[in-house]
Amino acid sequence: MRAQEDRDHAFLRADASVGSRNLRRIPALPDACARPTAEDPLTTFDVFWQTFEENYPFFASKGIDWHKVRDQYRPQVHAGTTRDELYAVFSEMVEPLYDAHVAVQDGNRIFAQVRPGTVVPTGELDTKVKKFIVERDLKGARNLQEFATGGSPTPTSPAGKAICGSPASAGTRRGDFLHAQLAELDRALDTVLGQERTQRLKSLIIDLRINGGGSDALGIHIAQRLTNTPYLAYSKRARNDPADPTRHTRPQPVYITPAQGPRHTGPVAVLTGGSTFSAGETFTQALMGRPGKTVRIGSPHKASSRTSCRASSPTAWLPGCRTRNS
Repeated sequence: MRAQEDRDHAFLRADASVGSRNLRRIPALPDACARPTAEDPLTTFDVFWQTFEENYPFFASKGIDWHKVRDQYRPQVHAGTTRDELYAVFSEMVEPLYDAHVAVQDGNRIFAQVRPGTVVPTGELDTKVKKFIVERDLKGARNLQEFATGGSPTPTSPAGKAICGSPASAGTRRGDFLHAQLAELDRALDTVLGQERTQRLKSLIIDLRINGGGSDALGIHIAQRLTNTPYLAYSKRARNDPADPTRHTRPQPVYITPAQGPRHTGPVAVLTGGSTFSAGETFTQALMGRPGKTVRIGSPHKASSRTSCRASSPTAWLPGCRTRNS
């Protein structure tokens, strides 16, 4: 968090995010913040429902009438409703959203529902796909190298192409771990896009077909090595009125600025598929406006490009929600 000079305004940015939240000091806390919240099942239900009502941006596009959902499920909740029963109710309420970024959590158990037909990236799937790629596409390639958690390797190809894979387990945690990931990413990029290689590199293939997402910031970091010209990657905005889902914050532009050192500015092919999630999608989006020739090849993505928004209910139920990148 960084305060501005007047000390009444600040902005907050998580390590893995490329957007920030603007903060404004108010004279005092609203009265509602001073009143304790009841912890009975009905209050918990109301907090859960209201959290989505005020924050979730996709009810209309998914054809979900959230008010009808409340009318259907609230009569099932009463003073004697157990924790397990309430967990089941919440899970049933969000299941039709088929949103990979929505989850209901109670302790160690988590309910999440992806879109039908989606193959969720796993370490096992990544290993299987990597073996297939090496045997079919990289046969005869020299100097195969793996980085980070061992995603698809980077070869030296006689055809003047570099193929970069992205592991399914490349999620990002907070704090120092992000800096460690950036350092490892730079090590990979310095190998793939070193001075000697960029001089003879004709094209670059970036394979995101098995990618579980992670950090938007890492995607922007890669894009900075693929241009000599600054450009707009995308803009981010969030809902800005709890009663009106059509009102949003002012869009925050996210720009790509060329990195120092060797860069590849020639053709790039981005491979995507049904197992390209979250930050894999925002990275793809960041490359679409790239001044150099960029081609996306593959089937539609299965998740959505979002920024995290997490809320707690009175009895520690955690309805996960997301707000859209626009």
